[in-house]
Amino acid sequence: MRISSLRLQLLAWVVLPLAALATVNLWTSQRNALATADLVTDRMLVGSARAIAEQVTMAEGVLDATVPPAAIEMFDTGDRDSVYYRVETAGGRLLTGCPDLPTASGDASIEAPYRDQLLRLATFSHAVIGAGPDSPIRVTVGVTLAGHDAMAKRLWLSAFAQQLALVAIAGVFVLLGLRRGLAPLIRLRDAVRSPNRSDLDPVEVRGAQSEIRPLIEALNAYMERVRAQMAAQRRFIANAAHQLRTPLALLSTQTSYALRETAADRRQEALVALQASSGRLARLAEQLLTLSRAEPGSRRPRADRIDLTEAARQVLETQAPTAITRNIDLGLEETGPVAVIGDGTMLREMIVNLVDNALRYTPAGGSVTVKLAVSDREGLLTVTDTGPGIPAEEREHVFERFYRVAGSSEEGSGLGLAIVREVVEHAGGSVALGDAAAGGLKVEVRLPLAAPDETPGGAVKSPAR
Repeated sequence: MRISSLRLQLLAWVVLPLAALATVNLWTSQRNALATADLVTDRMLVGSARAIAEQVTMAEGVLDATVPPAAIEMFDTGDRDSVYYRVETAGGRLLTGCPDLPTASGDASIEAPYRDQLLRLATFSHAVIGAGPDSPIRVTVGVTLAGHDAMAKRLWLSAFAQQLALVAIAGVFVLLGLRRGLAPLIRLRDAVRSPNRSDLDPVEVRGAQSEIRPLIEALNAYMERVRAQMAAQRRFIANAAHQLRTPLALLSTQTSYALRETAADRRQEALVALQASSGRLARLAEQLLTLSRAEPGSRRPRADRIDLTEAARQVLETQAPTAITRNIDLGLEETGPVAVIGDGTMLREMIVNLVDNALRYTPAGGSVTVKLAVSDREGLLTVTDTGPGIPAEEREHVFERFYRVAGSSEEGSGLGLAIVREVVEHAGGSVALGDAAAGGLKVEVRLPLAAPDETPGGAVKSPAR
């Protein structure tokens, strides 16, 4: 069964292994208790046998074996043990005691059955002065195991109580430690769920441990991304409202004029102007949406394998009618595929905006050239035109949204180069402006190449215009 509580999981991970160790320790304690009981009983048996042996004397040439009461009373532990003894000469002649009592050999004690009881026995040898061949005498003392077992049980129960208390105390301290250790998580939860928290400011939890700080940092990073997305949405809404207001007002005016005009030629002129305004409005809406998608955090990152050469060829095919209408020479120079990794849709939109800007500002009879090449392990996209260019002091500002060069006669939204920079930087590349050889504007876009094994195949194309 899976435990859903972190506190219970941590408690289980601490207490259960400790309980397992305590169980092993209890088994060891039981063996130690038995060994201690054996040692104490053996010492008592040897002591009793020694006390009896020391009372054996020679009286008028006869061995006299008297058993002192103390030798028997030392086994009186309240467990009602029975004590048996046997005193015999070196030749095996019984002096006193039980003749059939088993005898231990050497200094080691033994356990043996006697009269339907299990006895622990020890034998002690003692020399008697003047006893002659009857010396040394041997004294064997045996005792039932009630006191022995009771001693082992008491020792084991004492160890058991200690182990149980240790596990219980450890559990209590673990719970207290978990309560204190998990307090920052509780404060983090309360801070996130607080009804007074209406924004997405970073959360700071005092006293958070180093293990919890990565969680807080990840949460703050996530809220930062959410704030960025919300800010992007707010900017898009504000920009759209600001930029669409004027074209929509112009459309309304042109529509009203066309409805009021009775002359066919003037009405036709108003409808043509209305069509042009609606086209500009559609282009503006398209650029606003592209800019919104290009902003960081507004789209899930993509890693498409894109051939910039093929993408540029497709864009030029769609822009060719505009170039023909304006009598502009639109050409493509390439030596083969230029493979990069990025968002294919946004990279194509980037090329569209570069070509559209170049066509928009190039006068009739001019030329716009798109060139693809590989340079320094980067994909190089260059768009040059024969337009008026952009002054050096204005080149950084034209990447700002809705910025237009002062004195420009061409209509535009000021979004084209802003979109280009957003897309290029999102793809890990760079964009720069310069002077074209013919005096117009040159835009250079550099993008990281795809890995060699990811390069799409294709036949090498000759330069075409």
